[in-house]
Amino acid sequence: MRLGRDSAARAPIPRSIWVLVTAAFVIALGFGLVAPVLPQFAKSFDVGTTAATVIVSVFAFFRLVFAPAGGRLVNLLGERWVYLTGLFIVAVSTGACAFAANYWQLLVFRGLGGIGSTMFTVSAMGLLVRLADPAARGRVTGLYSSAFLVGNILGPVLGGLLAGFGLRVPFLVYAAALIVAMFVVGLLLKDVHPANGEEAAERPSMELREALAHRAYRAALVSKFANGWSSMGVRVALVPLFAVAIGAGESMAGVALAVFAVGNAAVVIPAGRIADTRGRKPMVLAGLAITGVGTAALGLSAGSAMLVATSFVAGAGAGLLNAPQQAVVADLIGADRRGGSVLAGFQMLSDVGAIVGPIAAGFLAEQLSYPVAFAVTGAICLLAAVPWFGAPETLSAARRGGPDEIVPGEGSGVDRR
Repeated sequence: MRLGRDSAARAPIPRSIWVLVTAAFVIALGFGLVAPVLPQFAKSFDVGTTAATVIVSVFAFFRLVFAPAGGRLVNLLGERWVYLTGLFIVAVSTGACAFAANYWQLLVFRGLGGIGSTMFTVSAMGLLVRLADPAARGRVTGLYSSAFLVGNILGPVLGGLLAGFGLRVPFLVYAAALIVAMFVVGLLLKDVHPANGEEAAERPSMELREALAHRAYRAALVSKFANGWSSMGVRVALVPLFAVAIGAGESMAGVALAVFAVGNAAVVIPAGRIADTRGRKPMVLAGLAITGVGTAALGLSAGSAMLVATSFVAGAGAGLLNAPQQAVVADLIGADRRGGSVLAGFQMLSDVGAIVGPIAAGFLAEQLSYPVAFAVTGAICLLAAVPWFGAPETLSAARRGGPDEIVPGEGSGVDRR
């Protein structure tokens, strides 16, 4: 075991991974640029609040709908070309948003961006699976996640400043940044995949049906859904309203969201490193438990101090969870197989949670109370830990020989043929 831990600590991170990490930062930074101004831009076309929020949700809806097709494209064409095409679609659609003449044009352009987003998300996950050393998958996914987090923290700040030059300017800046990122990634990763995709066709494919036979994959789907519900959905939709309801104010809502991201960023890389040495499963269980308790406690906040403290705890829990559960899926696929459909299915569960969670929690808050809404969200995170108790640890099997060493349906925690 000591040897395994030392090899995990020494496993190099190749240049190609750093290219993807840098691109992730640029993408997240740009997404943060447009996020603060998007609802305001929509309302500038004389529509109501509901219509303005639809502009936000249509992006996630198209991501969800197109995810299966995105996974098949990865299997067919290879990760690199799908990644670059996805970046191009988001760049063009975002630039088109800046020239939208009415609300309906803005709705269509933003929706098309969701298609490109799911293409580069699924293909980026596929590249990380294939390029990362099995002994460093936790660190790599943690590094990739942290790049998104930092971009999401800085993006809204810069977006607010750019909005002073006009609501259309952030869209143009984001589009330009994506074009630059596309050319840089295309140039630096030109040897990662042949242009004709022949290598992708030669690599065997792991189908979704096969992945679903693994308890670890089924457990990862459940925890991904819970994380989408709580961290991607309820946090963004409900925390700002809750902060105002308890008298903390709109500015404190922004602080709470930022503190959540800080808590997440503080633990995501150490969590990935521990997942590479101690195992994926303990970190996933710890992350779900801390996220669940922190989210439920957030709903009991009576003032700013507790709101900020519980937001940090919930963010740290999500940070412990994200990299290890992604590493589990990578372990199951392995570096020598295509897994576009498997990765797409995994990503879809987060999008489903992010769409359903705010609606359900908003209904509970309106009909009952905010504490009940947050308590139910916390309970979903805790319940998501249940399938993990019967799931095997994937780290040791992945080091020995890859996904074939992990027995489908095996729940004892012992990896064997």
